[in-house]
Amino acid sequence: SDEPGTLYFFKYPVEGGEAEDLHLPVATTRPETILGDTAVAVNPEDERFKHLIGRRCVVPFSGGRTVPIIGDDFVDIAFGTGALKVTPGHDPNDYDMGKRRGLETINIMNKDGSMNGNAGAYEGLDRAECRMRLWADMQSAGIALKADPYQTRVPRSQRGGEIIEPLVSEQWFCKMETMAEPALKAVETGELTIIPARFEKVYKSWLTEIKPWCISRQLWWGHRIPVWYVHATQAALDAACTGTGKGGSVTYVVARNQAEAEAKAAAAHGPGVVLYQEEDVLDTWFSSGLWPFSTLGWPDKDAADLAKFFPTQVMETGHDILFFWVARMVMMSYGMTGKLPFHTVFLHGLVRDEKGRKMSKSLGNVVDPLTVIDDQGCDALRFTLATGTAAGQDLNLNMDRLASNRNFTNKIWNAGKFLLYSLEGMSPEERVALVGEAERCGADLESLPLAERWIVSRLHATVDHVTAAHDRYDYGEAGRAAYSFFYDDFADWFIEGAKSRLYGDDPAAARRTRAVSLYVLERTLRLLHP
Repeated sequence: SDEPGTLYFFKYPVEGGEAEDLHLPVATTRPETILGDTAVAVNPEDERFKHLIGRRCVVPFSGGRTVPIIGDDFVDIAFGTGALKVTPGHDPNDYDMGKRRGLETINIMNKDGSMNGNAGAYEGLDRAECRMRLWADMQSAGIALKADPYQTRVPRSQRGGEIIEPLVSEQWFCKMETMAEPALKAVETGELTIIPARFEKVYKSWLTEIKPWCISRQLWWGHRIPVWYVHATQAALDAACTGTGKGGSVTYVVARNQAEAEAKAAAAHGPGVVLYQEEDVLDTWFSSGLWPFSTLGWPDKDAADLAKFFPTQVMETGHDILFFWVARMVMMSYGMTGKLPFHTVFLHGLVRDEKGRKMSKSLGNVVDPLTVIDDQGCDALRFTLATGTAAGQDLNLNMDRLASNRNFTNKIWNAGKFLLYSLEGMSPEERVALVGEAERCGADLESLPLAERWIVSRLHATVDHVTAAHDRYDYGEAGRAAYSFFYDDFADWFIEGAKSRLYGDDPAAARRTRAVSLYVLERTLRLLHP
């Protein structure tokens, strides 16, 4: 979130320039991270500072530790002072620069946000307390320049609201280039279709610019990562588990289970080694990516369900997880089975509130579907979600629209009730015969009176329209066409006009009207069923 903060300006002393107060002016919103700096960067085209490239700066309050002054095009000459402190351990952009320039990465914080032993005299302080203490020490040392109010972007936890601190830690990663290649090719060749087509660009962008995937998570539930660390003795394992250790080792084996891990470890490292499985679990999206085949008996390639149901045909999901889930399923399926998991991806939009805002607890605008079902009915909610917008477009959930669709479901109920009332007094045999007559209505249009012929022809046109819409995955248009036919043509026009024939003096006309009404109602319910 954008929040008011402070931009701190200070002198970064240049080694050997103490007598002339030679320094680089640097600005930061997080002074506490100075203790983890491993370089100071300037733009190589900056006339003010380029002569200092190659010299070194002394990190304040570090006991004399020095870092290089480097030239890098990433530095914006016009932003701040034009000199950038580089802290690879606590800033993503700095981390990238550090990897590019071979800089050391120093972690100065514990996972609870307190300063660790690398912070020297500030060890044990909370990061916020350290910020104030260090700035005060800068002022006392005469290297503080000024502190200006500054609007800054603060990363916060979605659930708890706490400030998220970038921190380098040891994680497991997957190389993605070879996994992404067949998934990208599937769309480019047309083997995989994404609806709406405009999301193909999003899909291709993710897979073209793909980076290594961090697949490890520090959670209590999930698929445990199938890595076993190898230790020479139990004592070595116990030592690796002390403090914040998780039993890790530079030596490990990857296996399907404990028995396979023991066999691999014994073969590679000799008998008597001690194993300990990685405590981290797989990223939820990694586990979810296995869904198309892992639910069907895989890795048993001869499983009956796997043979019958994999691959499937259509995957329907929200556009916001096109990469996080859909692309992962495609990559995993190709990687594990060599097959595309489905040939079509249909993307629906997000359900937002009536003002178009994303639903969130903090805004208090979350609509509980169970409450809506209690008030308006399940069918009304389903129909509203299915017909409220086009594929891939977000839906602003309007309660007036829900009420309108509740009235529609009532209309269907009343039409069915009206037809059933018209059958009262008929014997079971007569009702069976009526069903047979109804079945023939569609093929015997010429023999029907004008009104009956008109409604049947309108029904057939609507069936064609709805079928074509379903074939192109335009479910909203299919629902709206069925709605319009039932409400406007059948219920409001035909049924109202049929009352005089059903209860008139001509039994043959009444029977024909009953048969046509039954035919039209039954076919329309089929149209509305999906």
